[in-house]
Amino acid sequence: MIKKESIENLKNNLDIVDVISQFIEVKKSGANFKACCPFHGETTPSFVVSPAKQIYHCFGCGVGGDSIKFVMEYEKLSYPEAIEKLASMNNVNLEYDNVNTKQQDIRILEDVNKFYQKLFVNNNTAKKYINSRGISEFSIEKFEIGYAPTSGDTINFLKSNHYNLTDAIDLGVIDTGTNGLYSRFIERITFPIYGINGKMVGFGGRTITGHNAKYVNSPQTKVFNKSRLLYGYHLAKEHIYKKNQLIVCEGYLDVIMLHQAGFNTAVATLGTALTKDHLPLVRRGEPKIILAYDGDKAGLTAAFKASVMLSQGEFEGGVVIFGEGVDPADMVKEGKIEELNQIFSSPQAFIPYSIDYIIDKYEINNPSQKQKALTEANDYLKSLSPLNQDEYKRYIAQKLNIRENRVSVNNDVSHRPIDSNLTKIDIAELCIIKSILEKPSRLDSVLDIVDASMFEAHKNEFDLVLNDISNISLNSITLNEKLENYDDERLNQELLTLLYKFYSNKLTAISYDKSYDFREKANLIRKIKDNIYQLKQGKLVSYNL
Repeated sequence: MIKKESIENLKNNLDIVDVISQFIEVKKSGANFKACCPFHGETTPSFVVSPAKQIYHCFGCGVGGDSIKFVMEYEKLSYPEAIEKLASMNNVNLEYDNVNTKQQDIRILEDVNKFYQKLFVNNNTAKKYINSRGISEFSIEKFEIGYAPTSGDTINFLKSNHYNLTDAIDLGVIDTGTNGLYSRFIERITFPIYGINGKMVGFGGRTITGHNAKYVNSPQTKVFNKSRLLYGYHLAKEHIYKKNQLIVCEGYLDVIMLHQAGFNTAVATLGTALTKDHLPLVRRGEPKIILAYDGDKAGLTAAFKASVMLSQGEFEGGVVIFGEGVDPADMVKEGKIEELNQIFSSPQAFIPYSIDYIIDKYEINNPSQKQKALTEANDYLKSLSPLNQDEYKRYIAQKLNIRENRVSVNNDVSHRPIDSNLTKIDIAELCIIKSILEKPSRLDSVLDIVDASMFEAHKNEFDLVLNDISNISLNSITLNEKLENYDDERLNQELLTLLYKFYSNKLTAISYDKSYDFREKANLIRKIKDNIYQLKQGKLVSYNL
């Protein structure tokens, strides 16, 4: 069992926006963040995350909770498993009631990295290669470049320092094969990879002795998922926020050399194309995204796929394609810094790049090929926002030399009604409830004058406020930005209105109710009329029926 105090310590170290944005893409929206709900299909964001409340709620399907609940639901984990995953992601140590329970020691990664760094200093072959690429001593230290020795040397290091070898396997440092234990990184220059929280999660490695795979990365582990990581992001993130720019490259050396030349917003994918799993990370801070890719076939294709995805997500930015055989690292080494400045300052926007890529695949002087180009371009155009559809249909028409009306767009684009799930509600009642939730101390003064029966539409919600104020069902009220949070004066005015409406309806009902005897009915009517009189005078009256 994980100790309760340990779980509370973890919760205090969690930020719900940071947690959720590692799994899905969230956008700033006023004081909160919004996203398309990952638990039901939708195209209009109704999933709201509150950094102030440290909760989330979907107005579409009703799910909600805190960071732990999200990881449980998203990753399909039990409560203890979600706790342990979040602890690993945030490098928080957990304590267990059973002292014999062994925690995974993620410090192994850091210590192996230091071991590799020391070996690099004394390896002339590795140093010669790094120097030949123009990497400075400062960059070697900044990016903690190391060297992985023979398999046996890494395993002996782990054993001599009494590390738990099971942990080393789980963290992707070593593995087991038909001949026993072996190191994942053998005779390779190593590049440590960090998560967004600045904690080391794995390695990248480049061979210098002719292994079949030029580059390898750590395998998938509890802390390493290459589809959600960007090399160099931990060093670049503050600059990304300040400069409102993010340069996405294809390799470790491109990142290192660009940083060396002052382009300190550069990051790289880890041997994979930019994917939807990367979007939550690149969305952080809403930077302008620059794709800096090679001009070979693989680079052009990767730039196209990323451009389509980013344009559909309405990211700002564009594409920079380097000439075949040349990459950013080469240009830095050759001192072409000013040329790089000019290139990065004028990228081709994602949408025209995508359209050009589509049309350039076809021989448009051939009518049948032109039709195929138009069909594919139309399909792409329809995936964009209505404004961009209207803007770029002219561009497609010009590229294909056809009339603009030949380019079809979604004229029947429909949007889900705002808060369509809130059709039969009483806004005033919900605002009163929200105002109490935002300042629970108000409940004591309200209890004397308000009863749940006074709420016509939201009696159940007010009952929850009275009996279980932390119930996640109330998140839909707390996070609804369309509901006002009244100040004390406005709350009193709204309570007066609520009470006046209640007592007026009560007076009418009792007047026609034949179940009361004459004296009882007269007494009730007198009390109600007295309450109504006081309410008209602006006085909140205690509930006395």
